Amino acid sequence: VQLQACGGGLVQAGGSLRLSCVVSGGTLSSYGMGWFRQAPGKEREFVATINFTGGSTYYHDSVKGRFTISRDMTKNSVFLQMNNLQTEDTAVYYCAANSHGSLVITDEYYHYWGQGTLVTVSS
Repeated sequence: VQLQACGGGLVQAGGSLRLSCVVSGGTLSSYGMGWFRQAPGKEREFVATINFTGGSTYYHDSVKGRFTISRDMTKNSVFLQMNNLQTEDTAVYYCAANSHGSLVITDEYYHYWGQGTLVTVSS
């Protein structure tokens, strides 16, 4: 299974970006999916997760109300819509898949990872 993330870029504070993650070599409906991020000099942290049906989601408190995770089975893809971006959102964002199919907020329980896409938010 391979994950390919894209959609990062440079945006001003208050702006929006939409990250995409395409799953290949496997069926998206088999996996719970998550987004994580790692800012310079910091540890990787959980951002959002969605279960295998797409019926349940969970977010880190810092992004609730601003970010939305979703999935499109027809495109074998998961998305992260990021609105009202702040400078503290600057990080490399990673998508990940877990074979449990469930909401998972701990990175050690994810089995597959994408390569990361850089999001830079300027003030």
